[in-house]
Amino acid sequence: MSDTTDSKTEAARLQAMKARDELAATLDAIEDKLNVPKRVGELAETARGSYSKNPVPWIIGGAAAAAVVIGLVAWAIFSDD
Repeated sequence: MSDTTDSKTEAARLQAMKARDELAATLDAIEDKLNVPKRVGELAETARGSYSKNPVPWIIGGAAAAAVVIGLVAWAIFSDD
């Protein structure tokens, strides 16, 4: 009877350790996903790599964004509202 109880206790202890390890891994993954400075750094690195491979879309996008901002400012200044 003692051997059965010991084996059940050992099995429960091993199962608890496994669950604890899985929880720790899950919490580490969540922490990694919610680490904003790390994510911003990864995004910046991706953007740098993309720009160095082909800067033309970035230049066109920047020019388009500047044109939109200038258009909105002009609209705000010259509208009759």
